[in-house]
Amino acid sequence: MVDGTPGFDQRVWAAVGLVPAGRLATYGQIAELIGAYGCARQVGWALRRLPLPSEVPWHRIVNARGCISLSLAREGSDWMQRQLLLAEGIPVDEQGRLPLRRYLWRPPPPAV
Repeated sequence: MVDGTPGFDQRVWAAVGLVPAGRLATYGQIAELIGAYGCARQVGWALRRLPLPSEVPWHRIVNARGCISLSLAREGSDWMQRQLLLAEGIPVDEQGRLPLRRYLWRPPPPAV
């Protein structure tokens, strides 16, 4: 944070905090929400920097294909993400695929 302005990670975490239980958002959707168009990958990195456990519902963010991003580099957080989503009632198959359209969160339009 510089001069009281939240940094990129803090803006990502705040936006992710808006996604309600039982709903999903994509990395790109969060990037757009904070005005960082085209920065979906950076959103993913910001979520990786969260200390776990976290109050931020990072597990509700998935890729645009409607999948959990599976990777050995995630050190088990992909498995944890699957379990957290299942606990919220969102079906996830063994390959990490889920019904994104059915559970996609739509943020309210900005106030004018």
